[in-house]
Amino acid sequence: MPINIHVLQHVFFEGLGSIEDWLTTRAARVDWTRFYAGDPLPDPAGIDLLIILGGPMSVNDEADHPWLTAEKRFVAAAIAGGTPVLGICLGAQLIASALGARVYPGPQKEIGWFSITASDSTPGRFAFPPETTAFHWHGETFDLPPGAVRLASSAAVTNQAFQVGDRVIGLQFHLETTPASLAAIAEHCADEITDGPTIQSAATMQQAPPETFAAINALMAAVLDYLIR
Repeated sequence: MPINIHVLQHVFFEGLGSIEDWLTTRAARVDWTRFYAGDPLPDPAGIDLLIILGGPMSVNDEADHPWLTAEKRFVAAAIAGGTPVLGICLGAQLIASALGARVYPGPQKEIGWFSITASDSTPGRFAFPPETTAFHWHGETFDLPPGAVRLASSAAVTNQAFQVGDRVIGLQFHLETTPASLAAIAEHCADEITDGPTIQSAATMQQAPPETFAAINALMAAVLDYLIR
């Protein structure tokens, strides 16, 4: 039987990226809640994997985006019900917030290609390579939620990836990035590309060689395989 995937999407220009290929190879059934289009949230029962995508808003912006309150309740309920969950960037922050952790401005923005370092190698947890170059686009960070284990850090931000239990992973960075998805976020969030020690120009970001994209996309597939194992 095909796996049932539900995707929470916050803005039209942050999509699945390389995850689309992973879903295609598994003949997955994919349903969406596109908050920017007013889509409703589903019944979490029957979802084999919940994927929470990124977005330029903060999890604390309920006044501007009232659906954030319902989304966090939904994420908490899905986790409590044992649904495997992957959160990417804003998605990771939503998991942290839904589980009671604080989300707040980071010490500095990370926009571009920067290294992450594995923080945990406990058997049974997802294991990142000792060091990986990943694509970042975020200004906020979070405390680890109760019971979470840090999986990766960067020089600028301590909490880059975490795992809760056996089936919940939050990634502050973007492993799903493709040349097309990078171009889209660089176009629609160009105002965030300012001077800073960990902010690259759009041209620098887009000069990454094909093997850099291939490496992070393979790691994204490994994370997904782990969550539905």
